[in-house]
Amino acid sequence: MMHPRSVAIIGASNTRGKVGHIILQNYLDAGFDGKLYPVNIKGDKQILGIKAYKSVLGIKANIDLAVIAIPAEGVPMAMEQCGKAGVKSTIVVSGGFSEVGATDLQDRLAAIAKKYNMPTLGPNCLGVMDPRSRSDTLFLPSFKLDKPRIGGVSFAAQSGAVGSTVLDLISNEGFGLARFISYGNAAVVDEVDILHYLANDKDTKVIVFYIEGVKRGREFIEMVKRTTRVKPVIVIKGGTTPAGATAAHSHTAALAGSNEAYSAVFRQFGVVQADDISDVLHYAKVLDTQPATTGNRVAIITNGGGTGVLATDALYRNGLVLPELSKESKETLKRMMPSTVNITLPLDLVGDADDKRFSDALGVVSADPNVDALMVIALFQTPGADSRVAETLIHYGTQSPKPLVVVSIGGSYTLAHKNMIESSGVPVYDSPGSAASSLAALIRYGQYRHRVGTL
Repeated sequence: MMHPRSVAIIGASNTRGKVGHIILQNYLDAGFDGKLYPVNIKGDKQILGIKAYKSVLGIKANIDLAVIAIPAEGVPMAMEQCGKAGVKSTIVVSGGFSEVGATDLQDRLAAIAKKYNMPTLGPNCLGVMDPRSRSDTLFLPSFKLDKPRIGGVSFAAQSGAVGSTVLDLISNEGFGLARFISYGNAAVVDEVDILHYLANDKDTKVIVFYIEGVKRGREFIEMVKRTTRVKPVIVIKGGTTPAGATAAHSHTAALAGSNEAYSAVFRQFGVVQADDISDVLHYAKVLDTQPATTGNRVAIITNGGGTGVLATDALYRNGLVLPELSKESKETLKRMMPSTVNITLPLDLVGDADDKRFSDALGVVSADPNVDALMVIALFQTPGADSRVAETLIHYGTQSPKPLVVVSIGGSYTLAHKNMIESSGVPVYDSPGSAASSLAALIRYGQYRHRVGTL
């Protein structure tokens, strides 16, 4: 399903705007180099210039994946034909099943999939995107969605809307995508199966899950327990309020369950829980790029005094602390810094700080035994802050064995340097609060891994 060499698109169409047209066009736009087989009952000879078929039964070739994009009532017959044709897996993007009360129709779909031992994703989903194999079943026009670069974060979502939104945002963040899986009603392939796959996927470094509810609770907990021992899992849970739980049921027929129960399980087994989409992005990029640590002592280096104060407040709100530099570090910094710099944390390098001052400070502070992690605030509006400061942050952010995050706030000039830093694998945040909460997530996960003996 994730690495197909041959794909049949059932419901492919020459009509622009049709779901089957968009899916086929997306495969072409992505540069998919496998075989494509458009299927349409109308009997068009060609669709988007590719030979078309009335049924998968007419395709005299092995088919790894069939994407089904036809009205719900026709899906069981299409599934039956896929089974008879020996199709290895199917994705049903069509809606109109349990989420609207048509449970019998969904049960028929699931029974056929199990009869032919045919892994099936959906129904009522977007399907998958795999930038490495260039498989893309998302029925979203490519010009409306920024596609992420290849990376190490995999995202699984019960909701296609949440999934597509995060995909769009990821492309503008400092990390890339390993896999995307939108699974909808989970009639056959469910959360447990997806988590098992991603836990064993060598290209996935960080797993992000949007869930509204799970069907196999005990198995899901056991899989979470096994997975978080080897890689981070970030979960954003939909349906945490009674009203949200009702909305979740009408959306994907999910049984949202007790939010308190989910949160307790997540805390026990080291899952990083996010409250909103921005948290997901913030946590993913620090967990993807920075080494885990167990210590909560965070040094702040800044070229703006007020932002250092705000960062200190943010640390303590997130259960982190500002350490005391060692005597040796203080003496070394005093020799290096001008008299205008007060040698204490947060270390304010003052407004004329240049790349040498940042480098001197980072060299000493990152080596201090009292420091577990660093937050560096670089305000590029100041006279001495330019691309050389960005290069310094990249050097220490990629070479230091301790986690380092950057806070940089501003307009177009700042954005250019933010992109420069993040493209090198150093996470940059727009506020001290988001940087602190992300470091806290990284540290909590490091403490969990240490507690269970895998770090």
